[in-house]
Amino acid sequence: MMNKKIIITLSILTLVLSTTLIGCKKEKIVYQSDTLIINQLSRYVYQHISFFDAREWGKVACNGMIVIYQNEAIVFDTPPDDETSRELIEWIVNSLNSKIIAVISTHSHIDNLGGLNEFHRQGIASYAHNRTIQIAEENALPLPQNGFDKYLELNAGNEKVILGFFGEGHTCDNIIGYFPLENIMFGGCLIKAMGDGQGNLAEANVEEWAETVRRVKVAFPNVKKVIPGHGELGGIELLDYTINLFD
Repeated sequence: MMNKKIIITLSILTLVLSTTLIGCKKEKIVYQSDTLIINQLSRYVYQHISFFDAREWGKVACNGMIVIYQNEAIVFDTPPDDETSRELIEWIVNSLNSKIIAVISTHSHIDNLGGLNEFHRQGIASYAHNRTIQIAEENALPLPQNGFDKYLELNAGNEKVILGFFGEGHTCDNIIGYFPLENIMFGGCLIKAMGDGQGNLAEANVEEWAETVRRVKVAFPNVKKVIPGHGELGGIELLDYTINLFD
């Protein structure tokens, strides 16, 4: 009889804990196909996830960010191909009733700008660091249209979205995006998910990486959510984790 009571008690505790954890998980899947997943993270920010077949790493899930405000959208990073980019564009336009006014490639790898030509075909302006544009041109990659060196502000509706270059890390051209209204950051591949290793270092500056992320942390001390280029999102602890990983 005592054992039965213990089992019932444990079952109730498990149910309560599971319910609590589900309640704390604020992101929710709002779209899913074989090639694209979209999570809503807040009232105005979504995470898009597409997939890239990398020879060394296998099938890799790649994160991006969508900011929507007053029916205007800004997209950070494209899926790796035009077909999935078309799927993403159509979902934003049709499901969110929003016009995409800008797409940003956060560095010059295929999982960040591989689908850029589809955005261009649909008349969507693209932005990237000037080094990204240079590297893309040298390697015959899809070419971002507008460049900047250190800092650029765009607007979705009347809310600003910040693009910033803080130094080298994963690549020489990696930038981050920040939406001040909700203190949400797209860290891209500069920022590592909790528990991840150093990853692809082929074009990395491992000596500067930690210091670059320290500058990001100083610039945005109030960040609440951070989306890394790959893996699970987190908070400001992802910045600390990345700093420690490369210190």
